[in-house]
Amino acid sequence: MKPALSLSVLILIGMIALFGTDVSARRDILEPEQKAQLAKVDRILVEVVAITDQGPVEPGPLQEVVVKRLKEAGYQVVTDPAQPSDVVFKVKCEQRKVWEGTTTMGSDADLPDSPSRVWKGPACQLLYLLGGKKLGWQKEVRTEFLDSLQAAAVAKAADPGQYALAKLTERLAQYDFPVLVTADWGQEDRLLKMLNDPAATSGRKVQIVVALGDLFSAKAVPQLLKELKGSDLEVAKAAAVALGNIGNKDSIPALVGAMQSGKPELPAAAAKGLGVLGSLHSDFSVITPLLEALKNDDLGVKTEVVLALGKLPDKRSYEPLFALSKSLQKMHSTDPDPKQKKLKDAVNYSLKQIDTWEYIQ
Repeated sequence: MKPALSLSVLILIGMIALFGTDVSARRDILEPEQKAQLAKVDRILVEVVAITDQGPVEPGPLQEVVVKRLKEAGYQVVTDPAQPSDVVFKVKCEQRKVWEGTTTMGSDADLPDSPSRVWKGPACQLLYLLGGKKLGWQKEVRTEFLDSLQAAAVAKAADPGQYALAKLTERLAQYDFPVLVTADWGQEDRLLKMLNDPAATSGRKVQIVVALGDLFSAKAVPQLLKELKGSDLEVAKAAAVALGNIGNKDSIPALVGAMQSGKPELPAAAAKGLGVLGSLHSDFSVITPLLEALKNDDLGVKTEVVLALGKLPDKRSYEPLFALSKSLQKMHSTDPDPKQKKLKDAVNYSLKQIDTWEYIQ
């Protein structure tokens, strides 16, 4: 079984390298001293700039919403530069954005909230400084419209600049930058406190759970196991994947139970988490429940189960996967169903992994 261990670990390392998360990838480039400083951030100096076509204007409402949202995350917030602070959180909102972003290649450049070179409409750019230095975290929120003059005319707003800034204020009130920056700072305890807040929305909980998984937060495992069994399906799905990312072997029974549950869509997420966990620990006990789950008629579940089996190559999986492959051969290349195409690709991938494993025996 030793060769299987080597292959499964190599597969997992390869997938992390290819699909590493924004949080985990960014934190890898931080110096240990920077990580330690960010983990202790509590007092934030907020600086907000607002600019219209007529020039700089008072950032009043924009600053108020940024301050309010950071306070909701439990931070102490100041707006006077003379006051002591751990970091400076800068927000620049413009009626017509001037590019200040990073490269458009690699890292997190392809994420929807990353700065865009091509967007010239209303936008707010968010970043922070530690010791006066940018550390690469930069986000951008945009309005739904590119042309503020046209949008203001349609809304019968007298001042296009103020109209654009008002819409950006609404976006900042919706965009959960406090969770994102807290994750970037590696503050697991603060994230867990936010997760347990009775006022937290389902969307915020999902984002926090994803962040905890990206941080490989071992201390979050007990809470994530509770969320896995909770009534909020979206949060439970996120918890299943996060538990896989964190890699605590004791989570395997709970993920098997979730995969076997009758909740819609949860089995697919549980299979995904189980595949990562089983591969990480070379735990072949997960093969039997995965093969049983392969009988599920849902294509999404099948696909995740197939991919999980490919991460932990085992001869027992070959015949069921080969039979599934034969049944999929009837699918023509012009078949419009993307779910079937994804399943077919997953089967081909996993069969190749098993073939490779058998070859090196």
